[in-house]
Amino acid sequence: MIRIGSIHDARVRLDRVGTISVDTAKGERYAMSGRFSRLREGSQQEEHLRQELAKANETIVRQRRRIKRLKEGALELPSVRAENLVWIFGSGRTGSSWLSRMIASPPRRSRWNEPDVGRLFGELYEQAAHRREQESFILADRHRELWLGIVRALVLEGAGARFPERVEGGYVIAKEPQGSVGAPLLMEALPESRMVLLVRDPRDVVASGLDAHRAGSWAAGLGTRMDDLAENSPDRYAQARAELYLRDILRSKRAYDSHGEHKAFVRYEDLMADALGGLRRIHSALKMPVGAKQLERAVERHSWDSVPEERKGSGKIFRKATPGGWREDLTPEQVRIVEEVAGPVFEEFYS
Repeated sequence: MIRIGSIHDARVRLDRVGTISVDTAKGERYAMSGRFSRLREGSQQEEHLRQELAKANETIVRQRRRIKRLKEGALELPSVRAENLVWIFGSGRTGSSWLSRMIASPPRRSRWNEPDVGRLFGELYEQAAHRREQESFILADRHRELWLGIVRALVLEGAGARFPERVEGGYVIAKEPQGSVGAPLLMEALPESRMVLLVRDPRDVVASGLDAHRAGSWAAGLGTRMDDLAENSPDRYAQARAELYLRDILRSKRAYDSHGEHKAFVRYEDLMADALGGLRRIHSALKMPVGAKQLERAVERHSWDSVPEERKGSGKIFRKATPGGWREDLTPEQVRIVEEVAGPVFEEFYS
């Protein structure tokens, strides 16, 4: 826990966190109530929405209790327990959205979509390796325990502010593919937390990325370097994306190897072939209790068939869900580039 300068500052911060959480939950409850009135009685969607509505009401009640304790003199910011955090590392376009939704589906679980804390610290730390011995560098090795403690507090208090209903129990599933460069630091700062290493054939990752960044697609239009490469120099995009993927996976693997327990490894291709079996193995490895029916409902709710047809296809976030689709999407030169750059991934996970 980070020390706060004054009791007044602490109470102001806590009051702001609590008020925002209550207002957010009220907004979600209002929106769900409108949807609820339009659903067919007895449908599966109705039952799911009933559960979500109950969660929103629960959040409001619990947060009001915390605000009351604050006014009575409480000083600590609400935090999620480190052992109740589940990280999903790997890289973008590996199926992490699908996997995180399935794991977060059972009751008393919340999904934290790309907090990017790994990128915040990891990219600077990796890029500034030559500065780690310098006293002035904010992430200097000499002060490692200090800034790792700050990373820990930032994550746990950040999770508590966003998911106050999980402060008192349950799990927060943090989908962090874009922040996987910082996976080793996060696992060092939060050794009690659980982690999943998710990998996918690099050729399918590059093919999916190419489609996502082309003009008119769901991820295009921000004027990024990747947008420009995908549209005007797809071979160079394949090179850059394969290099990024290799970096992310190697950093995630380093974190996985050093993490003591409560960790699971899964390949996207294996999960596609047997999602229910994959979820069972993940929960067993992470030692997370869950009912068989809950896993079956999670798989059914987030299956490819459950996605509306108008939301699937080229240029959309739900594109193919077909392992090996790169054979139709990449040129022979792009395949050669990816296989050469990402060779260590093939050797480690696909040999």
